[in-house]
Amino acid sequence: MTVETVAERPARTRGALGRAAASPLARLVARRVLIAIPLLLAISVLVFALLEAMPGDPARNQAGMDASEEEVAALRAQMGLDRPAVERYLGWLLGALGGDLGRSSVSGQTVSSMLAERMPVTLEIVLLAFIVSLAVALPVALMAARKPGGLFDRAVMVSSMTLLAIPNYVLALLLVLVFAVLLRSLPAIGYVPLADGLLPNLRSVTLPVLALSIPLACFYARFLRGDLVEQINTADYVETARAKGLGPWRVLWVHAFRNSSFGLLTLVGLNIGVLVGGTVIIEQIFAMPGMGTMMLQGAMSRDVAVVQACVFIFAAVAVFANLFVDVMYAVLDPRIRYGSH
Repeated sequence: MTVETVAERPARTRGALGRAAASPLARLVARRVLIAIPLLLAISVLVFALLEAMPGDPARNQAGMDASEEEVAALRAQMGLDRPAVERYLGWLLGALGGDLGRSSVSGQTVSSMLAERMPVTLEIVLLAFIVSLAVALPVALMAARKPGGLFDRAVMVSSMTLLAIPNYVLALLLVLVFAVLLRSLPAIGYVPLADGLLPNLRSVTLPVLALSIPLACFYARFLRGDLVEQINTADYVETARAKGLGPWRVLWVHAFRNSSFGLLTLVGLNIGVLVGGTVIIEQIFAMPGMGTMMLQGAMSRDVAVVQACVFIFAAVAVFANLFVDVMYAVLDPRIRYGSH
């Protein structure tokens, strides 16, 4: 039996840490992050170019139509618009890397402070809509797939198809009509911060969350139900599980759902961007002071710094959501982890 010396222990520890750092999952995450960085840079360039191509003069908009050319020129110089576009973009990028996203040309506030006020509202709506959509879709899909063609399954298919055919903004108006106007049970507009009480806060966000989550829940439920039915009818491992005497719910939940969850994960990743983008309209309808409203007001007033920051953050959320989905693939399926060399 060999005795490990004191000098050998640090070397053994470093070797273990090195192996952990070089694990397939760590390499996969590092590779995805390296891909996300140039992608975010490309998005920032595209957003900047699109804002540059927009018609109108931000300085003229802010100074007013009655302002003289000298006043507009002075304001343009003050806003930095007289500098070349490349120089302005690089200045914005360097500032953004340091946490400075510029200053609103309308309110004069820093964009960072405006985001700090608005972002919690949007995050709360998006997070709750995401949770509600999955909390509804998963049990509904499992129950529908349990007896394909049954009464519950047909009701789910018809109702989800009907709700999916209704645009988000129309659904939002219907919710206002039913719950705010007819039943008078929920507020139609406005936002109550969480600091003012949990119940008032939840009441104020219920309708926006429902408007965002109902279409997503229908979409997830239809997709998951179809995938589960296909797995149950065609997969060999399902037949094997049945031959072992496992009950239908155990076969459905433990075996079929595991494979179907990969497709659902893909949809979730793709829909995060859609969900965040949907807040632009929903926040406007319900008069919510979130990032969607902030971006829309910035676009209408040609507030370049505000629009650029909001669009970039929305895009970054979508990119990192897909990065998270890629990592979850590898966590759930080791074949992806080891096949990513």
